[in-house]
Amino acid sequence: MSSHPVRRSLFLHAPIRRRPRAMLEQMLALVDDDTPPQGPVETLERRLADLLGKESALFFPTGTMAQQVALRVHADRRGRRAFAAHPHSHLDVWEEQGYNAVHGLWFRRAGDPYELMTAQDLASVGEPLAAAVWELPQRDLGGLLPQWDDLCEQVALVRATGAATHLDGARLWEAQTYYRRPFAEIAALFDSVYVSLYKSLQGVRGAVLAADAATVAAARVWRQRLGGGIPDAWPLALAALAGLDTLLPRMPAYRDHAIAIASAVNADGLARAHPNPPQTPMFHIHLPAPRRAVEQAGESLLAEHGIQLWGRVRSGPDPDRCSFEVTIGENAMEFTPDEVVALLHDLLARTS
Repeated sequence: MSSHPVRRSLFLHAPIRRRPRAMLEQMLALVDDDTPPQGPVETLERRLADLLGKESALFFPTGTMAQQVALRVHADRRGRRAFAAHPHSHLDVWEEQGYNAVHGLWFRRAGDPYELMTAQDLASVGEPLAAAVWELPQRDLGGLLPQWDDLCEQVALVRATGAATHLDGARLWEAQTYYRRPFAEIAALFDSVYVSLYKSLQGVRGAVLAADAATVAAARVWRQRLGGGIPDAWPLALAALAGLDTLLPRMPAYRDHAIAIASAVNADGLARAHPNPPQTPMFHIHLPAPRRAVEQAGESLLAEHGIQLWGRVRSGPDPDRCSFEVTIGENAMEFTPDEVVALLHDLLARTS
């Protein structure tokens, strides 16, 4: 973690707009002296159940807990222990295989790590599944999404086997800008839907799981078993409600700005933005330089100008190239496309 102060940042979760006082002021504007402690959580659950067109919704302190619980409930109900997902699934890459260590489930990777999952990939699994998981958009592929008809085909194939369909919708808010369908129509494809409260909504932390009432009732039991039934979650809920009010309506503008920046980067040609054009407010910038050299150049840029370009730099199969993720939010809206191109030139000049 850098010790240099960040004045401007392309990175969505830079500390610029996440300082406690600014966040608390937004949260306090949503309550009065008569608001009970459980009020914000109940309001959030009702609002997201309605938005996603589900019978019920349940707050969780983390998305990790919410998704593992959803899969546990689907597995217990069907008497099956396997689930399928893309090889880059957050459940496997970032959660220390908690699905297995805690719940006795196992993971079947479906498809190529560098391509979107397909119906053929799912059909090739062979083993009876408790559930299949779709991440929309696919973060590690630069925010790629399957075409709507392809997604519907995949869901229908899985449902025909008796398996549940689950949406890792941590970034569903961005995905909707591409599909341009109501959230409830997208969510209707899935038996259960997880959404993050802190990624694009810029909340403090937390998640919500939405599904039919019976699934949510079973999930509530598991939430308590895992220590997630915290009684004073109102600060997390309030921050999420503020994001729903102020940031969710901005998602189409964020996507337009992502397309403009990516277009400028690709027209310049020094670096490469992928996908081209972005499908969502998220994309990757690929750089012709090694990761460690880019990280050092980024530190130099931050120290000299107070400008942060990323949260982390990703290595790749080619040791002379690397990439970083851009998710457009209010931070990145302050940068013009031409300025981003100029910063990339400055950055790469520092790697030589």
